[in-house]
Amino acid sequence: MTVITLTTDFGSGDHEAGVLKGVIWQIAPDVKIADLSHDISPHDIREAAILLNRAAPFFPDGTVHVVVVDPGVGTSRRGIAARIGRQFYVGPDNGLVTLLLEKMEVSSESTQFVHLDQSEFWLPEVTHVFHGRDIFAPVAAHLANRIPLSSLGSAISDPLRLILPKPYRIPGGWHGQVIHIDHFGNLSTNLNANQLKSTKEVIIKINQEKIVGLVSTFGESPPGTLIALLDSSDSLAISVVNGNAAQLLNANIDDPLEVFTDS
Repeated sequence: MTVITLTTDFGSGDHEAGVLKGVIWQIAPDVKIADLSHDISPHDIREAAILLNRAAPFFPDGTVHVVVVDPGVGTSRRGIAARIGRQFYVGPDNGLVTLLLEKMEVSSESTQFVHLDQSEFWLPEVTHVFHGRDIFAPVAAHLANRIPLSSLGSAISDPLRLILPKPYRIPGGWHGQVIHIDHFGNLSTNLNANQLKSTKEVIIKINQEKIVGLVSTFGESPPGTLIALLDSSDSLAISVVNGNAAQLLNANIDDPLEVFTDS
């Protein structure tokens, strides 16, 4: 049985996320639907791209991921569907799959993209403001029903990509940035285990605070302690045990940090 996931910035208090499911089930009544998140910050394409990149590997082959964070809805931006590796993606062509593409390029897995220009696979009436309902949800349902990707649109090879901040070397270590803040206030960065050759001699400087060494678990330090660790995605994260690092550090997305290693 095919799985379709939904990721949007619609919020949990309105009806739009539920409507996507209704449209899908009208076309593919046996499909399973998983909500990744409907609480992406409004219009935050990068946040959605990060969440999708972290979640997609845990879904089975053939999963269809619908991502609707679409500040350009109704403009000339394309709607696209894609096969990236062994899973499928449907949404606006605004860079949402950038990180997944980068990962596939490293592993040399194949990709296929189409511009969604075949209206017979959409709802009969399409509004200018709700392509998630009118185009992306029905296309995902048709994919789940084994309609070939190539039937859904014209082949393209130039999906739009986000320009994302990359860590870079500095004397004695690395310069990185905060790229995500979760609802616990944990700060996720664009540095990962590959840049950290040691866990004991690492020194992290962020917003006038210094953290020495990495811990393996939150429970290694007393409540209220500012710590650094590798999170579940193997990214360097800054946290406060039983607290909120974003509040303590007055931190925001794109804040810089420096990591000094023993190499």
